[in-house]
Amino acid sequence: MKPAAQPKPAPQPPTAYGAGAMDYQDYLKVPDLLALQRPQSQPAHHDEMLFIVIHQAFELWFKLVLHEIDMAIRHMQADDVGHAHHSMKRVVRVMRLFVPQIHLLETMRPIDFLAFRDHLKPASGFQSVQFREIEFAAGLKEPAYFRFFEGRPELKARLEARLGAPDLGVAFCGLARRQGLALPATLDSQRLRTDEPTWHAVAKAFVPLYAKPTSNLGLYELAETMLEFDEAFALWRQHHVSVVERIIGNKIGTGGSSGVAYLRTTTGKRCFPYLWDVRTQLELAGETTGSADHG
Repeated sequence: MKPAAQPKPAPQPPTAYGAGAMDYQDYLKVPDLLALQRPQSQPAHHDEMLFIVIHQAFELWFKLVLHEIDMAIRHMQADDVGHAHHSMKRVVRVMRLFVPQIHLLETMRPIDFLAFRDHLKPASGFQSVQFREIEFAAGLKEPAYFRFFEGRPELKARLEARLGAPDLGVAFCGLARRQGLALPATLDSQRLRTDEPTWHAVAKAFVPLYAKPTSNLGLYELAETMLEFDEAFALWRQHHVSVVERIIGNKIGTGGSSGVAYLRTTTGKRCFPYLWDVRTQLELAGETTGSADHG
């Protein structure tokens, strides 16, 4: 005769990890965070909450992107290819979130946005200092944007610091030169981005690496991740234009810009034109798909 089954013990509630007084709410400052969504329309329009949350979420992602870009630059300056690549891969992963996030705005009907749009003026995305910092840190340094921060000297100072600081392109090319590529000893972000002979010459210096990637696989993978960053940036701009046009058509922007017409002029910007140009200069030579180096 089988013994009677013993009742299973009642599940015990989870015990707190650690002995401190800190909890989830305190660590993440959740009450403070949730108090920051303050619609300006009266009475508050339902969709204004969506608009605020999406843009605040962007600012949090921008903060993380800057955090990782600054780390990547430091790793490049220290010739640490592996950790620079790790930081840039994280940046790319974050920026891949930007496209689906911006399309959340399309759940807002154009007539509903008009109901609270006037309460935004003259606030504008032009005034996102973190977005401008990302551009400057990527080498897209345009002092003309300083004028949007004349009334906020502390924010203008942040951009001015970025203007004179090393950026991704300069740091990456310096790393590549020390890794053996025939790059000029001195390069600045303006020439790298806007001077066509300079970026053609830089692209030519990268051809040997692209012709035989396994000659320095770490540097090659970092170069490709830099290109992914540039691509993600361009894709976000293109989708941003589409979303804005779908919501406001060709109206003037809240900050006084021409709106969609202006945004279209930004979609062709490239942070690292030489990494795009190297593909044009590359000829079939060196490695083949079936080589032993690929395992």
